[in-house]
Amino acid sequence: MSIVNNASIHPSVDVSQRELLIEARSVSYRIGNRQILDSVDIAVNRGEIVTLIGTNGAGKSTLIRVLLKLIKPDQGSVIQHPGLRVGYSPQHVHRDSILPLTVRHFLALGESISLDQIRELLEEVGVGNILAQPLTGISGGELHRVMLARALLRKPDLLVLDEPMAGVDAASQSELYSLIGDIRDRYGCGILLVSHDLYMVMADTDTVVCLNHHVCCTGHPQTVITHPGFISVFGKDLSNTLAIYSHSHDHDHSTHRPEPETSGRHA
Repeated sequence: MSIVNNASIHPSVDVSQRELLIEARSVSYRIGNRQILDSVDIAVNRGEIVTLIGTNGAGKSTLIRVLLKLIKPDQGSVIQHPGLRVGYSPQHVHRDSILPLTVRHFLALGESISLDQIRELLEEVGVGNILAQPLTGISGGELHRVMLARALLRKPDLLVLDEPMAGVDAASQSELYSLIGDIRDRYGCGILLVSHDLYMVMADTDTVVCLNHHVCCTGHPQTVITHPGFISVFGKDLSNTLAIYSHSHDHDHSTHRPEPETSGRHA
């Protein structure tokens, strides 16, 4: 899909309109005798950053695959906005040194896009200087930004980012989270973020969904961290630490949406 000009890269969208982009309703999924997902509900609206958290094996990757309709749930349903455009950045990208690709050629694969448009996208995500570098030679943080640029090629309504901070140092993580928030505002898209980094998540997201095969709790970060479901998964000590961290880094998203109520079942 080609990108014609600045207007097409930054479509004008009123993010105050809470348009539902994607929703899972009572989704369940099993592999053999293992219950991977149990009656899971989750929704992402336009202009909203929703972060999915949980321990390893909690079902986060499976839920993403169900939402993207890559696998079919055993029970429940997935609703997508008609014509929904999704940009996806996976957790792992295999970089083959035997077949080296420059960043420029990687972004152009399968796309009708000019050099100027590629350069503009890379500038937008903060790595305009690596255009001609081999993909195998850039850092982990730079790779995440390149994958973000590729996800933006489709001018998505919904960005799905699977562990975008993996292998990135703390200073770069803060910059990346800030960039993700800026992209949400510029594109007027919804963002579904999978993350293990609870400290950053609690400061830089609108809604948190805590998954442990079922939804333990969901809501604003400051209310989720005190919920018994969250504490049962992550522990009281972490809950207390995050409460202090979130308070000192709190910022208001009320211009976009009212603060949701916390809901869910205990783990």
